[in-house]
Amino acid sequence: MIKYCILLVSGTMETPQPKVTQKRQVTAIIILLLLWEAGGEIIKYSVLEERDSGSFVANLAKDLGLGLGELASRGAQILFKGNKQHLQIEQKSGNLILKEKVDREDLCGDTDPCILHFQVLLKNPVQFIQGELQIEDVNDHAPEFLENEILLKISESSHPGSAYPLKIAQDLDVGSNTVQNYTISSNFHFHLFTRNHSDGRKYPELVLDQELDREEQPELRLTLTAMDGGSPPKTGTSQVLIIVLDINDNAPEFAQQLYQVQVPENSPTGSLVITVSARDLDAGIHGELSYSFFQSSNHVIQAFEINTVTGDIRLKKKLDFEEIRSYHMEIEASDGGGLSGKCTVAVEVMDVNDNAPELTISLLINDIPENTPDAVVAVFGISDSDSGNNGKMTCSIQDHLPFLLKLTIENFYTLVTEGALDREERAEYNITITVTDMGTPRLKTEHNITVLVADVNDNAPAFTQTSYTLWVRENNSPALHIGTVSATDTDAGANAQVTYSLLPPPDPHLPLASLVSINPDNGHLFALTSLDYEALRAFEFRVGAADRGSPALSSQALVRVLVADANDNAPFVLYPLQNASAPCAELVPRAAEPGYLVTKVVAVDGDAGQNAWLSYQLLKATEPGLFGVWAHNGEVRTARLLSERDAPKQRLVVLVKDNGEPPLSASVTLHVLLVDGFSQPYLPPPEAEAAAAAPADPLTVYLVVALASVSSLFLFSVLVFVAVRLCRRGGAGSAGRCPVPEGHFPGHLVDVSGTGTLSQSYQYEVCLTGGTVTNEFKFLKPILPTVQAQDPGRNSDENPTFRNSLGFNFQ
Repeated sequence: MIKYCILLVSGTMETPQPKVTQKRQVTAIIILLLLWEAGGEIIKYSVLEERDSGSFVANLAKDLGLGLGELASRGAQILFKGNKQHLQIEQKSGNLILKEKVDREDLCGDTDPCILHFQVLLKNPVQFIQGELQIEDVNDHAPEFLENEILLKISESSHPGSAYPLKIAQDLDVGSNTVQNYTISSNFHFHLFTRNHSDGRKYPELVLDQELDREEQPELRLTLTAMDGGSPPKTGTSQVLIIVLDINDNAPEFAQQLYQVQVPENSPTGSLVITVSARDLDAGIHGELSYSFFQSSNHVIQAFEINTVTGDIRLKKKLDFEEIRSYHMEIEASDGGGLSGKCTVAVEVMDVNDNAPELTISLLINDIPENTPDAVVAVFGISDSDSGNNGKMTCSIQDHLPFLLKLTIENFYTLVTEGALDREERAEYNITITVTDMGTPRLKTEHNITVLVADVNDNAPAFTQTSYTLWVRENNSPALHIGTVSATDTDAGANAQVTYSLLPPPDPHLPLASLVSINPDNGHLFALTSLDYEALRAFEFRVGAADRGSPALSSQALVRVLVADANDNAPFVLYPLQNASAPCAELVPRAAEPGYLVTKVVAVDGDAGQNAWLSYQLLKATEPGLFGVWAHNGEVRTARLLSERDAPKQRLVVLVKDNGEPPLSASVTLHVLLVDGFSQPYLPPPEAEAAAAAPADPLTVYLVVALASVSSLFLFSVLVFVAVRLCRRGGAGSAGRCPVPEGHFPGHLVDVSGTGTLSQSYQYEVCLTGGTVTNEFKFLKPILPTVQAQDPGRNSDENPTFRNSLGFNFQ
């Protein structure tokens, strides 16, 4: 029994659920669908046997209603049972032609009509159409007798009208091309009838017309001719030798006219099938019996043998249920007197499970694109030559695989994906298709299929970090490798090859292209220029990673570049200024207590962090130990009480040093005048004293006096007013005035922790003017007077004397 199963290309996109059963089994049952796509209709063709290979059968494209070339585009294929291919398709024309010469007798034997079943498989999309090819017989075989001479013994006492069946001729053709008539050569004793056997075969029967006389003619030789119904007819002949015997009263008789026996197909050669037995009441030679086959076919002669003495029928070869399921034979028992008796033996071949199921792959697609649900992997047919339960089959694959077996019509299964596959989850599947019959013992066939999941670009590159922070020390060398970004893609091949690029920065004013570059192959980042912490402390941008798939997928990551400060800026002294045309001097009363605030050195550093931490120290002094400098804020204070022995003019050099590595420094020179009260408020510094020692030009004095005398009072008042206004604003002073910094210092230069940077509470406008001894001293009030903060009581006592002696009113 042969099972045919087809698998439709349909499925579900749901997630496969675990099954309780050990295997997903699809029982091979016949499902008749009414749709054309499911094979509900059958296309039928016929062709004469013995036609040459390439002979035209039909136009398949036209019969299926398909356009020219559509068979080729849909991958049409003809499928027969097993690997035999009798037909093929001309893809361009759509014609169905013979692939090889066919012989009806080889394919079907005595079976009539001879029909070969096939399927038309259209692969894209998958569609099946059932077909039948009938092989029509041609008269290519002549009748043939198995024996060249037929021996017939007839008693001389036989009466006219006695009938004697003769052995038949074999003809491999069928229908009208097989044996249709028998004739006998002319004679005076016999004529011939052509009779019909129970199975439809025709056999010759010889009828006695005139009594025989052994003494007159002991034997006769006649020619038997068999003729088929072909056009022209073919014939075969055999000689009939008739021997006339003496009187024999009793003919042999069999115990049964019909013997029935069942023989398993796996019975060994030589096995006893059955024993036939006949008896004859005569004695002597007339009672001796001989057994033989009578009018038996070639299949019987080839499969069985009979013992002429005992009547034992044995196997000459192993039987095959799948080839011939039953045999019918006539046995003749003949005595020595020429009389005979006949019986019929019916042998039924019993099927045993001796054939394992067969699996034939018709379509196999090893590479299945991922994300493609219900993709066809394979189309295959299963068959089992056994019958009954021995020919019933089940087909299954392993559990927990995302594949399904689907059955549609007889003959083929289709293996399809159950939902979409994911290559990143699993790239390869090994599928074992198991076909098991239901016989005892059960036989099975296994076929292994390897399915590779082809990659689809369904995964974008993923960065190892969502953001990257890179540190670069300023003053770096150009083309310095500052870091690497990395992205991976779980796809394969070109879909996994990542290309890196810089994306436009969110700040359109950031010259990103001149700052950094990226290697598109490995994600290495390079600084294109030397970075300056004081100009650009940090910047950020985005990096893109795109694969080379189609379409290309990409992702982004944020990159922050932080510029690390280097100690490349020395401290800068803001106060006191060193580039003034006339140096300023600080006044210190000799009565000052230790710790008296003389002045404060104010400096800044453009670096950051510890590189901007400033420390102060007294580098040089006219009298060491008289003054001290606070290391953290730059305040210059008296270290001890002043005495008359201390020089009135003191010169101090203060060193300002940062905390970088290596440390950078700057120095500033301070001039300090020690005074007794403020009656002698100013002693010019050495440079100014030298200038005052030079005698004035008398002519200049006369000119000035003359000019002043002729100037009007109004003009003098205007000039005084303008001069006073200019001094108050701190603008352009007279040629001998100390310049004063204008405005407020930037906020980042304000130091509230006492580290030495100028605080907003220490903005001064205090200086001395050089020139003659009549130069004026101007002391403007500080924002937060440190003198009062040091010793409020003392200052309030000294200030009135100070005001009276100078003649100014200080507020």
